[in-house]
Amino acid sequence: MSVCRVAIVLMMGFCFPFNVLAADITGLWKAHDDKGKPTGYIRISEESAIYIGIVEKGLASDKEEKFCTACKGERKGQRLIGMTIIKGVVAKGDNSYLGTEILDPLSGNTYRVKLKLDNSGQLLEVRGYVGISLFGRTQIWKRAENGQ
Repeated sequence: MSVCRVAIVLMMGFCFPFNVLAADITGLWKAHDDKGKPTGYIRISEESAIYIGIVEKGLASDKEEKFCTACKGERKGQRLIGMTIIKGVVAKGDNSYLGTEILDPLSGNTYRVKLKLDNSGQLLEVRGYVGISLFGRTQIWKRAENGQ
């Protein structure tokens, strides 16, 4: 094998793991509402190729514990910390994900969810919608570094 081919193979080997990491939505995300205001931290995890999002913590400025008073069913009155707010998300390719549910804890409403990870792996576009994606709202979440 020529030196040039060896160099290309080595470069591909080094680049591939970084691309895999960039396409991974698992981890801690600082959630922002659709106006860009931070709202808390969501931990996205994966099991058997299905992703969920759980509220891990609030903001440092939060003065009191928050509850989902507007929620319906089993979530009504439950603590937000520890609550699953994203369910049934699966990878669709090209850094895109589609899920069955995202909860807006302020209104108590649930929506379908689409997630799109940017190429840097640091920003997550979170779109909640009813019916078709055209009818919804988008938030940009930022990957949290050490929970900050």
